[in-house]
Amino acid sequence: MSAEIIKVAIGADHAGLELKPLIRDQLIRLGFQYLDAGAPEGTERVDYPLLAAEVAQLVQNKECGYGILICGTGIGMAMASNRFRSIRAVNCSNEIMARFARAHNDANILTLGQRLIGPDLALAILEVFLTTPFEGGRHQGRLSLFN
Repeated sequence: MSAEIIKVAIGADHAGLELKPLIRDQLIRLGFQYLDAGAPEGTERVDYPLLAAEVAQLVQNKECGYGILICGTGIGMAMASNRFRSIRAVNCSNEIMARFARAHNDANILTLGQRLIGPDLALAILEVFLTTPFEGGRHQGRLSLFN
């Protein structure tokens, strides 16, 4: 019996387009499928709340297990995503944040800031985020307070 392949929605505004193909390649290396929610390469300007909504809805509707959003800082994408019920988007700038976001908070969207972190760190954060399981237990009760 083969394990189910998890699909990850990815989106980037104009300030995250350089990092997006690296993220896409890393997803493939890690054994994930991806759904590209935009913006297309070469885009000069895009309103990040629209991309965040697209990815958040894909995760919210369980069409994708996780979402990855990239902009200049990751902050705006996290704020826009967290407007949606059942979305727990986190902006991580190191692997420790990614590990705790998954293990303790069952985060389902990772936001990254292309202008703040380099590609190697971004890929390391992504791997930790996608491979760290939610611990449940005492943390589950806290998550229940969200909804």
